[in-house]
Amino acid sequence: MSNAKEFHCDLLVVGTGAAGMSAAVTAAHQGLDVLMIEKRNRFGGTAARSGGWLWIPCTKLAQAYGHDDSPEAAKTYLRHEGGSSYNEARVSAFLQHGPQAVDFFLQNTAVDFEMPLTFPDYHAEAPGAMQGGRSMVAKPFDARELGDNLKHLEPALPELTVFGMMIGSGKDIRHLMNATRSLQSAVYAAKRLSKHFWETLTLGRGMLLTNGNALMGRLAKSALDKNIPIWRSSPIQALIYENERVVGAKVKKENQIITVYADRGVVLAAGGFSHDVERRKANYRHAPTGKEHWSPTVESNTGDTFRLFEALGGKIDSHLANAAAWSPVSLTTRADGSHGVMPHFIDRAKPGVIAVTAKGQRFTNEANSYHDYVQAMIKACEGESETCSWLICDHPTLRRYGLGSVAPFPLPIGRHLKSGYLLKGATLEALASQAGIDSQGLAKTVAAFNQGAISGHDPAFGKGSKAYNRYQGDALHQPNPCLKAIERGPFYAVKIHPGDIGTYNGIPVDEHCRALAEDGTPIAGLYAIGNDATSIMGGNYPGAGITLGPALTFGYAVAKYIAGQTVAGAEPLIKKAS
Repeated sequence: MSNAKEFHCDLLVVGTGAAGMSAAVTAAHQGLDVLMIEKRNRFGGTAARSGGWLWIPCTKLAQAYGHDDSPEAAKTYLRHEGGSSYNEARVSAFLQHGPQAVDFFLQNTAVDFEMPLTFPDYHAEAPGAMQGGRSMVAKPFDARELGDNLKHLEPALPELTVFGMMIGSGKDIRHLMNATRSLQSAVYAAKRLSKHFWETLTLGRGMLLTNGNALMGRLAKSALDKNIPIWRSSPIQALIYENERVVGAKVKKENQIITVYADRGVVLAAGGFSHDVERRKANYRHAPTGKEHWSPTVESNTGDTFRLFEALGGKIDSHLANAAAWSPVSLTTRADGSHGVMPHFIDRAKPGVIAVTAKGQRFTNEANSYHDYVQAMIKACEGESETCSWLICDHPTLRRYGLGSVAPFPLPIGRHLKSGYLLKGATLEALASQAGIDSQGLAKTVAAFNQGAISGHDPAFGKGSKAYNRYQGDALHQPNPCLKAIERGPFYAVKIHPGDIGTYNGIPVDEHCRALAEDGTPIAGLYAIGNDATSIMGGNYPGAGITLGPALTFGYAVAKYIAGQTVAGAEPLIKKAS
């Protein structure tokens, strides 16, 4: 730093989520002098709150598990999913660099993954889809490896924890859900909880990071190992554009505006616009004021980098079929009285759960992906005063599987009843009255559903007929893992609202992640990745991890590209000696 208000580096990365960390770690490994800046006082972004899954086809990890995938099959599937928004060049780049990125991080960093034997694509019956081998998740991570920096890691979403303990997406969920039905699961759950409580008592918190927290813990450890500076609480203020290229940015740090010069460019990876009310108003047809929508993403995702891009004359891409990765959410009141947003990923698929509108009518296959569910809910509520639905179940189902923030037996449900999050009725009619649902419509719907559920059939919407449905259902429940009659009161309901887990509309980029001006030409020195860039999924949601997979991939790819460029007379950088 030449003076207190000026800083020089090769590459400035804006944002510390999966995309930004991936770019920074890869760039540092290639020999670049990197600076990361973060608007929040913690690093990790929404990725740290997420399930931590990454969708990347054709990896060596998948091959080791015996999955026979190919770039051609993956491209067929993405072409089917993307429709008219399919981008051949960017998809090809993703499929080329994705396996390379996984290899790079496994070989050179603290990042590690595990892959379930089966985790089907969300539309596994479509051309080119797979029954497994494309979705992976970060291996659990010992938080103590972060040392004092652990306090700076964005914590897990409280709604996805139990007693503050992060629940892993694999065997953790299976064993904790079966703890009252299996001795093996009961022993596993007891050991897991005992260790967590002991660590909380002696160390102040649990030390086993899972899911997105594990991914970001591992990426952060990798960045710290490479001595990459991370300026927290340092929001970007403006881009510096000189001599027809972006050469840096103005950054607010400790109440000073610092001019950061980045010789090789600026990478925007600040997380999209999930909490930008005005942009939601313009992009979400179900949110006419921008406020009829809720997101569990980090609250700092307010589209700041979009405005800076527009200030250069750029235009945000808004042509996708869906502007965001939709998720049904419920609005919770936490034990401390604060409010939270609970994403509903798997409860809708469980046997004995249905979803209805205010008319008491089902409107979709509840076990379809969260993105598909919200699309169906928005369509079903067109012309209504509110876009919402209710998840309905009976007492045995609630205590067996839980519902939203309501945990299964033996955890109590009284707090959720008292707060109004969980509605209860001795009869379906009483429940409908509490929720404001048409009672005759609900009674008729449940009767029709029960008639088929008893024999394992859902003639109305086919719940349980698809591979993804069955994966999220209960394999021990037969003949259909997603169907059970709703018949033993009392009955319960949780209100569902439209939400998102990340935005799709973004800065238009090419296959090298270069930000594109309105005429389609690259803006020299400016790049966008993660949710700051237009999604390559065409507004659809093909499988678990279609946000984080491209984030890791394009973070790696853009760093490799930038390191290989000759900029202002500089030679291309070569990889540092390991």
